[in-house]
Amino acid sequence: MRKKFVLNLIFLLSLNLLIKPFWIFGIDMTVQNTVGASEYGFYFALFNFSLLLNIFLDLGITNYNNRNIAQYNHLLSKHFSNIVGLKFLLGVFYIILILIGAFFIGYNERQIKFLLILAGNQFLLSLILYMRSSISGLHLFKVDSILSVLDRLLMIIFVGYLLLKHRESFIIDWLLYAQSASYIITVIVSFFIIKSNSIGLKLYFNFQFFRVILRKSYPYALLVLLMTSYTRLDSVMIGRLLENGDIQVGIYAHGFRILDAASQYALLFATLLLPMFSKMLIKKENIAHLVKISFLLLVIPALIISINLYFYKKDIIYVFYEEHIQESAKVFGILILGFIPIASSYIFGTLLTANGNLKELNIMAGTGLVLNLVLNFVLIPDLKAYGAAIASLVTQGLTAILQIYIAFRIFDFKPKITSIISIFAFVLWIVLSAYISNKYIINRPVALAVTLTFGILSAFAFKLIDIKILYRIIKYDKS
Repeated sequence: MRKKFVLNLIFLLSLNLLIKPFWIFGIDMTVQNTVGASEYGFYFALFNFSLLLNIFLDLGITNYNNRNIAQYNHLLSKHFSNIVGLKFLLGVFYIILILIGAFFIGYNERQIKFLLILAGNQFLLSLILYMRSSISGLHLFKVDSILSVLDRLLMIIFVGYLLLKHRESFIIDWLLYAQSASYIITVIVSFFIIKSNSIGLKLYFNFQFFRVILRKSYPYALLVLLMTSYTRLDSVMIGRLLENGDIQVGIYAHGFRILDAASQYALLFATLLLPMFSKMLIKKENIAHLVKISFLLLVIPALIISINLYFYKKDIIYVFYEEHIQESAKVFGILILGFIPIASSYIFGTLLTANGNLKELNIMAGTGLVLNLVLNFVLIPDLKAYGAAIASLVTQGLTAILQIYIAFRIFDFKPKITSIISIFAFVLWIVLSAYISNKYIINRPVALAVTLTFGILSAFAFKLIDIKILYRIIKYDKS
């Protein structure tokens, strides 16, 4: 299982390292610079608003399905047709909620038009994620890995062409249309892959089945709703609490986009870990080794990346953006530190989800939402986007600590004192080395490269990452 996890992870990361960085740093950031902070902020706030209600497209079905199919593969053909029918009904309900929310907030005609397109895109994406959860549940990880980048690859082609040929007249609307086309194609491809691995797939509306599935999946739905709220509310609240809301949302998006890019790689771990944890738990296998491997491969690099990028925040923002450099750098510096608790949450939160500890997770997420709302209301009016970044970091930190505590209590993990001391010493060492390189190395690209390389080497020196252990994992040496 450990060997399979590492090999699938390598394949998944390889694909994503080829496609997603080019989309984020080559295409999406070019769009931001082309349309400007205000126009992109207009889009970004509406995009996040559509995400807040996104759970009503799914109601926890995807997470439930991923865990359930991983444990009972034979249920795919029975569940798929019924759940797709349910997804279409939820899509109608979701769009109605979007329109009601837009009315109460007071969105204008253009904002409502954008929201409807974004709602359609969210529906298509929810179908893709559901189909991928079935594919992942069948342990077809390589196929799922390809599907995880297909929509982005298509967007690169469509939006890249428009930027090359029509950059002077490029409008943000085109980004939405390109997303729609990419999602439609990915849905079609995903459907035929599912069909080739099952039989008799048709669209059913079995309301008795719907009640059974929703009763089982609603705890997942509540968890996703709460967690999405405290991670996506920031930009929506900036837009509504400030007079120059769109510009401040655009500044926040500058920093958040890079954090979101890093978080996508952490999400890849969760995508692989959920079905693996689920299968190991139902077989009563020891999951401590997989948790340790995940921690070494995700949280340690997150520490290196976040701390170093914090010290080079101005340089990073200067490279990628053309306006509001100083403000965006301050926001980015705070947001990128949130990658550390986010990475931790993707490991321990996924483990708790696989184990069915939804009550504990929902209490944790509810606490995070309340804290995030209070901090945003207090900080945004005075500190603007920077205040929202602080609220985000504090919330992510608290929720990560709660998830780790719950996981350690339930699974009775007993970390070695020497390991804890090594991690704290490693963090202090990384902070010191980043500070020194930032202060004394004049050439900025060289300074950043040196400090990142030094961080990686230090992880081996502190024995947080051991070549011999990684080799044994890949070779599946049971010793």
